[in-house]
Amino acid sequence: MALQCGIVGLPNVGKSTLFNCLSNAKAQAANFPFCTIEPNVGVITVPDERLTKLTEIVQPKSIVPNTIEIVDIAGLVKGASKGEGLGNQFLGNIRATNAILHVLRCFDNDNVIHVDGSVDPIRDKEIIDTELQLKDLDSIEKKIQKVEKMAKTGGDKEAKKTFDVLTVYREHLLKGLSARTAPVEEEDKEYIADLWLLTAKPVLYICNVDEGSVNTGNAYVDKVKAVADKEGAGVLIISAQIEAEIAELESFEEREMFLSDLGLTESGVNKLIKAAYKLLNLATYFTAGVQEVRAWTITQGFTAPQAAGVIHTDFEKGFIRAEVIKYDDFVKYNGSEPAIKEAGKLGVEGKSYVVVDGDVMHFRFNV
Repeated sequence: MALQCGIVGLPNVGKSTLFNCLSNAKAQAANFPFCTIEPNVGVITVPDERLTKLTEIVQPKSIVPNTIEIVDIAGLVKGASKGEGLGNQFLGNIRATNAILHVLRCFDNDNVIHVDGSVDPIRDKEIIDTELQLKDLDSIEKKIQKVEKMAKTGGDKEAKKTFDVLTVYREHLLKGLSARTAPVEEEDKEYIADLWLLTAKPVLYICNVDEGSVNTGNAYVDKVKAVADKEGAGVLIISAQIEAEIAELESFEEREMFLSDLGLTESGVNKLIKAAYKLLNLATYFTAGVQEVRAWTITQGFTAPQAAGVIHTDFEKGFIRAEVIKYDDFVKYNGSEPAIKEAGKLGVEGKSYVVVDGDVMHFRFNV
């Protein structure tokens, strides 16, 4: 599943530095606006301790982890919705992503220029929110113009419903609120699906802090959390500078020692990748054999046939059953299928089975 998270933020908030830490791509990280002109795409491995453990048990010939594409998108300024700065390019690039990682500067440093002259993460957030909301409002207005006449005069029930849903979104956006928080029933969201609204995408706020605030946060972070809580959005504290220093270390042992000295148990990059995966409402199941141990990405709530279809469409079309071992049971019995069967821990599931994150699965199918 080629799923993308777009890293966004005003110029010089640290997003390109963070992107460099996330991937091997070389986005330029310079102390001036628009240092990222074209979107940079990095394919990021999702860290998963379960995959490591399965590999230790099975000793396969190859290992295939889950991945997410991270897109570093050019900086945004006021007026982007009207084409100012790199606005049109920015908005076009973000439309293609599945979720937004919004980097906010939450540190003071006189040597790093801020595009607006001072540090204020809430103001920065609102600038980007406003530009995205204005673009969404423009999309909504254009569609309303297409359906309004049919909705009011033609007796077209579908047009009437579309018009009503669009009107709810329009009023919500006019209040300066994002589409993701609009009071619309889940099934009614299909009426705006073709618009790919920018503010309907799930968002994670990344507070880029100084080294001294990475464990505890600071006053800037507290303000972001208060706003995010109202939106039902997540917040992650990270220091792009620390992550850049970690990326320079060559060995795993050096990185572990560096983290330990800072009182950290895990790098911010790992936390970010896991948070992005969760933000996209994804889950993982595994296949485990001597040829390959592999993590497969599915959407939460997938049934067994849908999960099988991620491997190949024939698996879904010809699905017969799924043999399922819970991850903890696989580990407990050291991957021994006879021992797992004897303990009654090998489940045989049909088409209605909803896959649980961490399931180790084998599919039977016939085409």
